Amino acid sequence: MRSFGMVVMAACTVFLAVLTVGVVFAMQHEATAEKGKVLFNDPKLGTTGRSCNDCHKDGTGLEKSGEKKDLDEIVNSCITKGLKGKALKPRSVEMQSVILYLKGLGKEKPSTGRKAPVGC
Repeated sequence: MRSFGMVVMAACTVFLAVLTVGVVFAMQHEATAEKGKVLFNDPKLGTTGRSCNDCHKDGTGLEKSGEKKDLDEIVNSCITKGLKGKALKPRSVEMQSVILYLKGLGKEKPSTGRKAPVGC
């Protein structure tokens, strides 16, 4: 017969294992600027072999894009027209990650005074 202490310890171990798996899963499915930067530089976002970075080198000219209310539509326009890719769902982790990356560009670099390019 098991002691009460061993049962509690086993239950705590199972709880911590489940909690750890949940945290890891949540981290993988959370929008981050780092994921956005990876997507921004990924030619697999389209079918042309090019990435967002090919037109907007290191985000140059996009420093104020984070202020746009329809940024998800603008991103999808570049993906579908410029990169010939499939539009991202507006609430997807991928889209939210790209938006976080673009919003961060305005914080990282001083404005050059140039207008952001329209389209790709």
